[in-house]
Amino acid sequence: MAAGRTQRAENERSGASRDPEGTKAAILAAATREFTDKGFGGARIDAIAAHAKINKRMLYHYYGGKEALYLAVLEETYAAIRRAEGKLDLAHREPEEGLRDLVQFTFRYFLDHPEFLSLLGTENLLKAKFLKRSESVVAMNSPLIDELRDVLKRGAKKGVFRADADPLDVYLTMAALGFFYLSNRWTLTTVFRRDLLAKGEIARWGEHISDVVLSSLKPR
Repeated sequence: MAAGRTQRAENERSGASRDPEGTKAAILAAATREFTDKGFGGARIDAIAAHAKINKRMLYHYYGGKEALYLAVLEETYAAIRRAEGKLDLAHREPEEGLRDLVQFTFRYFLDHPEFLSLLGTENLLKAKFLKRSESVVAMNSPLIDELRDVLKRGAKKGVFRADADPLDVYLTMAALGFFYLSNRWTLTTVFRRDLLAKGEIARWGEHISDVVLSSLKPR
């Protein structure tokens, strides 16, 4: 039995050494699931290693421990949505069209990536304790605000947006309306007796967010 465990450990280390990037990706995916399902306090390194099909020593080798791994998950969570946003190519779109697509994209991303909502909820409960340690999160999020600022400036020049719009206000509005709806959909559905999980309701709310954001930007 002991010999068998030793051989499995050797096989795991050998496989990891041949494909370090694949091993790191497997650890990150397993950790994302564990932290999403159980939060920071409930997540267990043993479970993450088991899901990633590696031994714990390999996990510590790549990520150093639970806190560092959790921060890596947070950073990748932000990086993933920023990469996806980049494909919208807002700099080369008509302002109103580009902004509407960004609003729809943001809501749909939240819908398709429940881990994003869960992990941000966990980190907010911790008052951004771990995110404050990140050296990259500000750098990866700033370009979005810069792109939004450019969209708003171009829209103002065309006369379709007011000139004093704050890009952070715009982003917070679209994100908040989508985030609240989805993170509270179970309780809202129950207390108001309206199925907010239905496809038609979700589509209607996405359009509502777009209308709210674009209406708020009309020249005064």
